[in-house]
Amino acid sequence: VQLVESGGGLVQPGGSLRLSCAASGFTISGYNMNWYRQAPGKEREFVATITWSGGTINYADSVKGRFTISRDNAKNTVYLQMSSLKPEDTAVYYCNVRLSLRDYWGQGTQVTVSS
Repeated sequence: VQLVESGGGLVQPGGSLRLSCAASGFTISGYNMNWYRQAPGKEREFVATITWSGGTINYADSVKGRFTISRDNAKNTVYLQMSSLKPEDTAVYYCNVRLSLRDYWGQGTQVTVSS
C-alpha cells in the first residue's frame, strides 16, 4: 500500500491549491479516504473525508466552505481543492486510508500560505 501526495507549495493568502493523493497497492473504490494536516508544533488534525461511494463528505469546521475533497476511482486518486487559503492553513497535508484496521499514510506535502 502506498499513498503519494503532491501539489503543495507556497501560496499567498486568498490563493488556491489542489492537492493530489495517488494510491497504489489497493483500489480506493472500496474505501473511505481522508486528508489530515499537521502544523509546526501541533498535533495532526482531521481535514476532510469522503466515503467509498463519494456519497458522504465531511470537513473540519475550520475548512468548511473553502476546501473540497473529491475522488477519481478510475485514476485511483483523491484530491483536495483548497481555496481562500489563510496563513493558518500552513501545514504538511497527509492522505490517509484505513485498511483492515490499520492506518496508512503518505509522506505528506507542504502547504505554506504567506505573503
